[in-house]
Amino acid sequence: MVAASPFRGGGFSGDRGDGGGRGGGRSRGGGAMKRGGGRGAARGNRGGRIGMKGGIKVVVEPHRHAGVFIAKGKDDALCTKNMVPGETVYNEKRVSVQNEDGTKTEYIVWNPFRSKLAAAILSGVETIWIKPGSSVLYLGAASGTSVSHVSDIVGPSGVVYAVEFSHRSGRDLVNLAKKRTNIIPIIEDARYPGKYRMLVGMVDVIFSDVAQPDQARILALNASYFLKAGGHFVISVKANCIDSTVPAELVFAVEVKRLRVDRFKPVEQVTLEPYERDHAIIVGGYRMPIKIRTTTPQ
Repeated sequence: MVAASPFRGGGFSGDRGDGGGRGGGRSRGGGAMKRGGGRGAARGNRGGRIGMKGGIKVVVEPHRHAGVFIAKGKDDALCTKNMVPGETVYNEKRVSVQNEDGTKTEYIVWNPFRSKLAAAILSGVETIWIKPGSSVLYLGAASGTSVSHVSDIVGPSGVVYAVEFSHRSGRDLVNLAKKRTNIIPIIEDARYPGKYRMLVGMVDVIFSDVAQPDQARILALNASYFLKAGGHFVISVKANCIDSTVPAELVFAVEVKRLRVDRFKPVEQVTLEPYERDHAIIVGGYRMPIKIRTTTPQ
């Protein structure tokens, strides 16, 4: 059923307060690696009243990012296929779709004002490297808002190791994992990966959303323990958290240099406005294999 053809006959259910997505366009500028929204748009708050009204018929189509979908109606909304039908994490809207065989598939709307990963997708990021079957280490999982969508994307054959230091948020994360069996909650400080080295296997992707001045070092420490050679990383950089005295673009450039020192290869940078102010997502590879040039014998 998850084919290139659209799925029709759906409608939204759930509360109006959260959910939905905006059809964020993308603009280019500043360099070959940078993309993202401009400053002219209104700032998004955490409430994010976006999406379609209940009862409107929609069409759900696969997004170019595997495991991500677009619900098309009066407005478009980013969504993921709900692993736990009938359940929501942050009162996000649900989209129910009638299949050809009479069964129904449920999707949940992914709010970019509540998730930096969703904001990056709507800002035009080329790839997030998270796909069905992936093993993901998620640093800074909080109460599981974005983690739930990553759980949907990787599916039953994938796994999400979700690390969160706050015990209060950690309780919500543990409760989420009781319903989503592909989430492994880890209530520890991401600065000390040795404390949870026995719980985490080697992963394909690390997503880091740790708002700390040394967040590049935290990513590097975890990568040295858990990220496969040739694996990939996605890091959310909050400029004000690192240095509020210089322009955000300069902070992002310094972080890219720090990542390169630690054997990361950044290949893409996307700013997250209007969803988040002075934030950027940086994507790239880790310990990438060196291409050996071969010469033809004369």
